[in-house]
Amino acid sequence: MYQSTDIRGVNPIAAMPFTPQGELDYSSFSRMLEHLAATGIQGLTLFGIASEFPKLEDAERLQLSNQFLSDLRGSGVFRAISVTDHSTEVAVKRARDYQKRGADALMLLPPFFLQPSPEAISHHIFSVLEAVDIPVMVQYAPGETGLAITPAQLAEVATRYPHAVFKIECNPPVDYTREFLQQAPQASVLNGYAGLYMLQMLEAGGKGVMPGCSFSEVYVQIYQHWQQGEKGAAQELHQQLLPWIQRWMTHCEYIIQVEKTILQRRGIIASDYCRHPGWSLTAQDRLMIDSFISTFAL
Repeated sequence: MYQSTDIRGVNPIAAMPFTPQGELDYSSFSRMLEHLAATGIQGLTLFGIASEFPKLEDAERLQLSNQFLSDLRGSGVFRAISVTDHSTEVAVKRARDYQKRGADALMLLPPFFLQPSPEAISHHIFSVLEAVDIPVMVQYAPGETGLAITPAQLAEVATRYPHAVFKIECNPPVDYTREFLQQAPQASVLNGYAGLYMLQMLEAGGKGVMPGCSFSEVYVQIYQHWQQGEKGAAQELHQQLLPWIQRWMTHCEYIIQVEKTILQRRGIIASDYCRHPGWSLTAQDRLMIDSFISTFAL
């Protein structure tokens, strides 16, 4: 059984492959999982913000989670599933169900629809943490949710629940993380946001990165350089990556589409279709993607 301290390294967010008609492509999903498990990643998370989880039917969500857990069983990759429900009662049921079905960890997106009170949000987070004993990555993404949580409030969660892990992706996240870890030095922190601040977060005490999944090998190389003390090599490769992800991260739907198109161009999934509403790539975007694939020899 995984502990909170085991949640580290490169843990991408799984994309949702669709057919050109907008139906889920389960064959591509399975092929993508097999590919990702061979890239050297430490973990993989289903239903993160940088996917299309709000565009799924309940039956699709169930089938995807079953396939995700089954296909990655025995792979050595820890399997996390995000609990995204805005109802506390439903989130608790979902969390227990994912644990029962074999998830190694959960990620928890705090509720933000109709701006619940800080007390209601705390109650939601605590309720889910008390419902399970596997690690739970509590997600802090104020740019996407409009929800602000102070480092002190997050530190309270870390103190009460040793199995909590924290995915911090405010922009920028580094000072926030330093303040949080001063108050909760025992806590494990990961960062999303396409790895824009990956090295700064590792320097600040973070344990890993949760980017998209279409070029996981690049993040794995950066992380391995860092782990081996080759900070110059890690910095050089990250600087090479930075201009691309800075552009693509200007809108969440933009990078979702870019990641999907890279997966399709690499032959990992059959189609780069995203369910609507989404993002339309320009001819220049597509040329950039081809150049990116060539630059990083993907």
